[in-house]
Amino acid sequence: MNHARHSEGAFETVIEGTMLANGYVPEPAAGFDRDRAIFPETVLAFIRDTQPKEWRALEALHGERTGAQILADLTKWMDREGSLATLRHGFKCYGKTLRVAFFKAAHGLNPELEARYRANRVGITRQLHFSKTAEKSLDVALSINGIPIASVELKNPMTGQTVDHALRQYRADRDAREPIFEFKRRMLVHFAADTDTVFMTTRLAGSATHFLPFNKGCDGGAGNAPDPKGRSYRTAYLWEEVLQRDSLLDLLARFIHLQIEEKRDDQGRKVKKETLVFPRYHQLEAVRALVDQAQREGVGNNYLIEHSAGSGKSNTIGWLTHRLASLHDDRNNRVFDSVIVITDRVVLDKQLQDTIYQFEHKHGVVQKIDESSRQLAEALESAVPIIITTLQKFPFVSRQLAKMAEERGEADGGTLKSRHCAVIIDEAHSSQGGETATDLKEVLGGQGLREEATKYMAENDEENVEELYRSMAKRGRQANLSFFAFTATPKHKTFKVFGRDDKPSHRYTMRQAIEEGFILDVLKHYTTYATYFRLLKASEDDPNVERKKAARALARFLKLHPHNVSQKTEVMIEHFHAATQHKIGGRAKAMVITGSRLEAVRYKQSFDRYIKEKGYAIKSLVAFSGVVTDDKLNDVTYTEEGMNLGVREKELPEVFATQEYQVLLVAEKYQTGFDQPLLHTMYVDRRLAGIQAVQTLSRLNRIHPLKEDTFILDFVNDRDEIREAFKIYFEGAEIGEEVDPARMYEIKSELDADGVYEAADVERFSAVYFKPRQRQSPNDHQLMNAALDPCVARFKELQKEKPDEAELWRGKMLAFCNLYGFLSQIIPYQDSDLERLYVFLRHLATKLPKRGSGPSYQFDDEVRLEYYRLQKISEGSISLSDGQANRLDGPSEVGTGALHEEAVPLSRLIDVVNDRFGTDFNQADQLFFDQIIEVAVLDAVLKQAAAVNPGDKFELVFRNLLEALFVERMDQNEEIFARFMNDRSFQKVVTGWLSSEAYRKLRLRTDDTIETLDPTASLLP
Repeated sequence: MNHARHSEGAFETVIEGTMLANGYVPEPAAGFDRDRAIFPETVLAFIRDTQPKEWRALEALHGERTGAQILADLTKWMDREGSLATLRHGFKCYGKTLRVAFFKAAHGLNPELEARYRANRVGITRQLHFSKTAEKSLDVALSINGIPIASVELKNPMTGQTVDHALRQYRADRDAREPIFEFKRRMLVHFAADTDTVFMTTRLAGSATHFLPFNKGCDGGAGNAPDPKGRSYRTAYLWEEVLQRDSLLDLLARFIHLQIEEKRDDQGRKVKKETLVFPRYHQLEAVRALVDQAQREGVGNNYLIEHSAGSGKSNTIGWLTHRLASLHDDRNNRVFDSVIVITDRVVLDKQLQDTIYQFEHKHGVVQKIDESSRQLAEALESAVPIIITTLQKFPFVSRQLAKMAEERGEADGGTLKSRHCAVIIDEAHSSQGGETATDLKEVLGGQGLREEATKYMAENDEENVEELYRSMAKRGRQANLSFFAFTATPKHKTFKVFGRDDKPSHRYTMRQAIEEGFILDVLKHYTTYATYFRLLKASEDDPNVERKKAARALARFLKLHPHNVSQKTEVMIEHFHAATQHKIGGRAKAMVITGSRLEAVRYKQSFDRYIKEKGYAIKSLVAFSGVVTDDKLNDVTYTEEGMNLGVREKELPEVFATQEYQVLLVAEKYQTGFDQPLLHTMYVDRRLAGIQAVQTLSRLNRIHPLKEDTFILDFVNDRDEIREAFKIYFEGAEIGEEVDPARMYEIKSELDADGVYEAADVERFSAVYFKPRQRQSPNDHQLMNAALDPCVARFKELQKEKPDEAELWRGKMLAFCNLYGFLSQIIPYQDSDLERLYVFLRHLATKLPKRGSGPSYQFDDEVRLEYYRLQKISEGSISLSDGQANRLDGPSEVGTGALHEEAVPLSRLIDVVNDRFGTDFNQADQLFFDQIIEVAVLDAVLKQAAAVNPGDKFELVFRNLLEALFVERMDQNEEIFARFMNDRSFQKVVTGWLSSEAYRKLRLRTDDTIETLDPTASLLP
């Protein structure tokens, strides 16, 4: 008796009982036709009962052979078109379309459709004998109206067998040539499950069968959590939720689809690859949760979906788009008139259209906007159900709508009728909070935005300022728009604008994706090199130079030095030749991340020379935008297409995918959104930090059947900094320090008091900018410029007399615009003065003179490279499982920008640069500290403290200000900020050094003496 309770059969009995109690019917195994791989009597009974008119017409033609003819045509149709297409759209039999399944309508307006849906016979069969040659059976088979669509092999660990045994059974004992298993012709999905874990595949291929985990996740990682009530299996969700009757029919109708990709084979020929896509658990859960929420809450809400890179966002977006386009509320009204997908990915365009055509089987449901803003305006006016476009087209749509209205003879154009829209954003990030995004809101806000502006005016007792209040209203949430924002790397702003209670609506973490094998851990094999060198002054002159500009020029001198390029080229190519080239079945590829377009050009030349000298079978491509001029070679120019021997920019990803090319050298291209599973190795010669580091290195994480690992060789970055960047997103990002809205008013007061602009300037500009549309004229541009010009003149005077203060003012101006642009999306301000000032400053910023550029330096003749050595300093895995995750803090308040630079002798500057290289700090870090000192010495309290106190007493006053300065600049250098706040010994050293430098500068200024740079100063203990 005990054995019976613990057996695999008992496990099957529990599952069968649950499914029969939730809408399934028993489908006897004896009724299965092994040759046709269907339950023929069930198929015929369904057609006869639900389509009597068509049955009678066919019976008049075929008499007693009607059933046999229908079955013959059905099986031929499924063999040719596949069972999924047949279930969705039916098949032809002597001119009659017969349906073998009916799916739930999007609304409840047609009782006949509901009755047909209820007539579906969803069957469960235990121990189904399927083979024509042997007595083999499936534990559980599921069918729709006699057509088998899913199998489940079950194992019970209590009998010593686990899910691994089920996987082996599918691979070794299930012949893919059996009619029931032939790809897409009958069964569509196969599950292997035990009491703890589930796996899934849509294609049996013997030992090459690839199974994907189908688990809910547990504590942020892989697996399944135990039942909180302690009454059921960990895997009960499979038969209680996923395979439940209505859920299974919904999967067939709206999720499973055939993905067809055109790829080049090893000989360069185009071949079609077919993949039957079944949603992973996190995709299914996310789409259904979002759709249910949107149906309950209606329009006017925001949703954030934080899904790891490589987790299948394209398919998730496709499914969600289709569901939202046909979503109806409880009263059978459509929730959204149009669904607008904002993306820059060409792949997603085609995939969405192909996928939705399979669901709808009609054209015109999806429109891709690939021509002009007028095309977008026409699609919006026509309320096309699904529109795919880019964010950049929206600023011009109002103008197109106005033109179209004028062509129709309508007096008041430029505004859409109020429509309910769902906006799906692919790869949401902070730029979605910019002015282009508010242009989108303004266009889609339509008539409702105008009505909201009218309400604002009434509440504030103002007239003739509709444009001003529309400008304010468009920044906040709008009642007719819902946003669904997808990202793998959310920022603080993304959480605040799209999140709910500072959390995503759905999350699938990097940790779970790695543990489940959907993506690879790119930090598992990470090698870092250090560059040791010494620069010497080669000229007799010792000219005075600006410290920061000269430091940048020296860094550029080293990066582009032929010896540096050639040494790193040798390391990279020899590593690729010895290791990478043999990975992924000899098809592995590498990417080189360079620091500038000119570096990419020099590396491409160096790579080609070295490869030719060695005779290696390696070919490279280079990717950079525009034209690059090499001033060292008499201004010779280079283009990407020219260096790639005619390969056009649009063709490059496809050409790189062929076996002809192995290495891609990039400068600011293909570091995000580039999906190439054969990419195995990355060589990094560029500073990476924060989100950029995660996005760039994650290009390696895509899986391939033969890809076992990845490799990174880094010449520039610190392992700890890379670890901290990834740690934020490993188990899901958490929001950190908030922004104080009151600080925006403080900055406004400071800007008002500094005298660069006057209230009258803002009023003059606003009076023109916010004119009613019917009164706007070409002369307005001249008037707006005239209102800005006096402010520009005052700023120039300040820049001339007090350059430091001018740059501080510019920083405050940009900080105000940054804070208002962000906060106005999450706080419903009704302050028209803030809106006027924001628009005024945003336009003033474009007219202000650039920061004093000063001299630029070329040290080719004055400096020479005396000593150079590349040395491997670490290798191995960077672990993300230890320690606390960093949090995402809000935007800093003030970004001061560059300050006036002091002149120092070139020889002493070279000493400082040489002393600092090879340590934990680099040039950018030093600039960060220098900036803090320059801001500190402008503080009135510190000036007074330095004048009357010795250095140790001054430090007590300085320490109170320093933490505030760090917090204000946390976005500028998150690595230093985190270390300063968390490491007491580091904080002590930094405080002491910065205090002494600030004290020295203030004392020197007090004594009217000349400042000098201390070449021995060091931030290291």
